Amino acid sequence: MTTSDDLLNQAISIYLSALKNLGHFVSQPASRYSLSFEQYLILQEIVTKPGIKLMDIAHQRRVTRSAVSRQLRVLLNNNYVRQEQVQADRRKVALVPTAMGERVATNVQTRIRQRFAKWVDIYGEARGQKLLQLLDEFNQQVIQPENDQPRKDKENND
Repeated sequence: MTTSDDLLNQAISIYLSALKNLGHFVSQPASRYSLSFEQYLILQEIVTKPGIKLMDIAHQRRVTRSAVSRQLRVLLNNNYVRQEQVQADRRKVALVPTAMGERVATNVQTRIRQRFAKWVDIYGEARGQKLLQLLDEFNQQVIQPENDQPRKDKENND
């Protein structure tokens, strides 16, 4: 087996044990309120910027409006957010948090901060910064260029 194969096997092992569980670790505080982590992030955005438009959220996240709409539907159904027509242009709809949505966002944020503080206590701030820096570099150099490739190119490379 080559060094490259060893590296691949180690990467798969880390993915199966650590990275998959990292998603659960991050999303667990939001799940108490029937939210995914993505839905919580959208709720937090609406809480911090009341009146934000769906298309602004989609643009910030670099996703389609329909992708945000699907996430937003849960926030609306749980009465965490409401839609209001913009007075200056009645064709536009602003997103506003409800009192319950504000409480949920605050509770989830508090629990996430507590969990993250434990993580930093265990792992250390300097090592945590280094880990995040390495992950960010990997994302910028490997993951994002792969995601930015046109779909046809990806199919030819697979």
